[in-house]
Amino acid sequence: MSEPTINGGVHSARRHESAHLHVAGEATYTDDILEPRGTVHIGLGRSQRAHAKVKSFDFSDVLATPGVLGVFTGKDFPGVNCCGSVLPDEAFLSSETVEFYGQPMFAVAAENVHIARRAARKAKVEYEDLEPVFALDEAVAKQNFVLPTQHLKRGEPDAAIERAPHRLSGTFAVGGQEQFYLEGMIALAVPKEDGTFHIYSSTQNATETQHIVAHGLDRHMNDVVVECRRMGGGFGGKETQPAQYAGIAAMVAHHLKRPAKLRLDRDDDMVMTGKRHGFEYEYEVGFDDSGRILGVKMVHKAHCGFSADLSGPVADRAIFHSDNAYFLDNVEITSYRCKTNTVSNTAYRGFGGPQGVVVIEQVIDEIARYLGRDALEIRERNFYGVGERNVTPYQMVVEDNILPELVGELKASSDYARRRQEIDAFNARSPVLKKGLALTPVKFGISFTATFFNQAGALLHVYNDGSVVINHGGHEMGQGLNTKVAQVVAEEFQLDIERIRCTATDTSKVPNTSATAASSGSDLNGKAAQDAAQKVRGRLVAFAAERFGVRPEAVRFRKNHVHAGEHVVPFEKLVKDAYLARVQLWDSGFYRTPKIHYDFKTLSGRPFFYFAYGAAVSEVIVDTLTGENRIVRVDILHDVGRSLNPAIDLGQVEGAFIQGAGWLTTEELWWNDQGDLRTHAPSTYKIPTATDWPVEFDIRLMSNAINREDTIYRSKAVGEPPFMLGTSVLMAIRDAIASLGGPNCRPPLLAPATAESVLRAVTAVKAELAAKAERAEALA
Repeated sequence: MSEPTINGGVHSARRHESAHLHVAGEATYTDDILEPRGTVHIGLGRSQRAHAKVKSFDFSDVLATPGVLGVFTGKDFPGVNCCGSVLPDEAFLSSETVEFYGQPMFAVAAENVHIARRAARKAKVEYEDLEPVFALDEAVAKQNFVLPTQHLKRGEPDAAIERAPHRLSGTFAVGGQEQFYLEGMIALAVPKEDGTFHIYSSTQNATETQHIVAHGLDRHMNDVVVECRRMGGGFGGKETQPAQYAGIAAMVAHHLKRPAKLRLDRDDDMVMTGKRHGFEYEYEVGFDDSGRILGVKMVHKAHCGFSADLSGPVADRAIFHSDNAYFLDNVEITSYRCKTNTVSNTAYRGFGGPQGVVVIEQVIDEIARYLGRDALEIRERNFYGVGERNVTPYQMVVEDNILPELVGELKASSDYARRRQEIDAFNARSPVLKKGLALTPVKFGISFTATFFNQAGALLHVYNDGSVVINHGGHEMGQGLNTKVAQVVAEEFQLDIERIRCTATDTSKVPNTSATAASSGSDLNGKAAQDAAQKVRGRLVAFAAERFGVRPEAVRFRKNHVHAGEHVVPFEKLVKDAYLARVQLWDSGFYRTPKIHYDFKTLSGRPFFYFAYGAAVSEVIVDTLTGENRIVRVDILHDVGRSLNPAIDLGQVEGAFIQGAGWLTTEELWWNDQGDLRTHAPSTYKIPTATDWPVEFDIRLMSNAINREDTIYRSKAVGEPPFMLGTSVLMAIRDAIASLGGPNCRPPLLAPATAESVLRAVTAVKAELAAKAERAEALA
């Protein structure tokens, strides 16, 4: 007879812990919290210049508006008017100099949000214009950087390229991306006794919000509590930047001695908040007849915006992922962190990794088209191998490479070879509609590159009725973190998951937390929760052993019961008895990721605990007359180790892939020549919708995968790695366009591959064909 199992332990497909609340509209987000009596609302005044000094404000019309309670500028912060997350280069309210169009300059407090927002538009501002910088080339030429240039070199790339039988050089570019979380930036600041504050914030980083708010109020961190039960999405956009809005709300609450709420509407949110960093690239590569890369040089120009924010680690991670799945023996990468007069860009799912992956995939595709080979052949030729071919450019050994096996399995299951032939035949007979096919892999490093962030805490209580509460330092933003943590605790105590409850992230319960980012939420907080549970379980084991006269090894937890030799008692009975015997039934847990280390100066070390792997095959169809394109079929095989929750992990793979495809196809950010973002609403910025879903979509988790490292139940992170599988869509579109020009055609397609971008590439290919025909005719 098989041993009974609990309901909702690890490795089981369990629904999201708040799913029933989501579908019923009962899940409480920050804006749903009942506002305390006397709450005031805040509207922000935005700059109408991209770069200028503020000569004067005239707030007379603002203050004359009925319902307005006050106007506040940067000078009204009791502490320091600074919300920079890495460097002190960004103000809560930029009341003296503005550096991007739409930058918050002042705050209006009013009896309701509509009055506050309308009144903010009545202010009269006199500017002294300064010269803005928008283009990355201009920023590089003027040495206009938010952070110093970084440089990574291994081997002798110049010599290797010079000796190579074949050489190519080129440029490439990818745009930024709006996070487009469903819940915008919001904070509610409630003043408490003795100058303390309770902040409700939609944030991925409660501790940083706590620190920055305290800094702005000239208080210690123990005077500020930050709480977040859940977010309506984050995707990195709420890692650093919520602190600015929480700080403004807290400052207003401080002055008015009333609760203060700041909620941005969608247009303001898109204008005022940072995006994914757009990148421009230059590259030069040398390779042999088989397509193996012998040497490569790259220049990354990162579009950082006006301040540093997280641009340093984002650009570093782009460097670390510019190898993706490929061994680069002789490599040189120069990374410019360009300062422009646009909103400061920030974290986004993948955190620079996608910007590194996409450029090496472009280089691989260029090599394949130059040689007239299938790009997949060239990819496999350059995969990391064994021995000397398993060390990254930043000196980390790739010990767990499963890509050859994974890609081989996906090739077979997706019937890649047959479809390649069928698509070539279709394109040969179809003059207007063209199909494209591409298989791209991903190797993604898991851990924060800043080593000290790789730690987590948890606080666990077992109540005397046998129910359990776990509080951890991670943040639930829809990704199922709380569900997975609850599953871990359920597994440790062998209790049905219904007995476990995760409570809101709260800086007064678990201190000094790291952001929920870098795909590390389950790895870090799951381990911390496990540590806390094992401490309490250990006391219960000792108590049961003494109570029933057995050795501790004879005590087992099984299916909501505790077995002590021949004695079997319900879990809640043992807990009640332990409580009456004064046994401690709560404890804290802690985890720090082992093995990792990293030198920021040399860009070398082991920045990642392990790698997650995956691959996707995408098939598209392109209308070469309109530029319209559709994803026809997608096959994905992804490695999540031993999945904590296959249902949630499959959902993460689906969402990440579609979001990655959106970045590279439909999502285009566009500023006018004044630096004003015009794609600031759903009407002008196109995220993927249900109509963009592939007609055929087959996603599988690798069945025989297991993490070699001691992660939580041998699982692997899943939030970010599948995002980069969207690169296969861009390469498939490129493949379709290339069919217009023959086997050696290299279309100048830039991302995002909107209809306009596709048409520009099609036009260039046709122009090149026409020029070749003219030259041939002239020679004849």
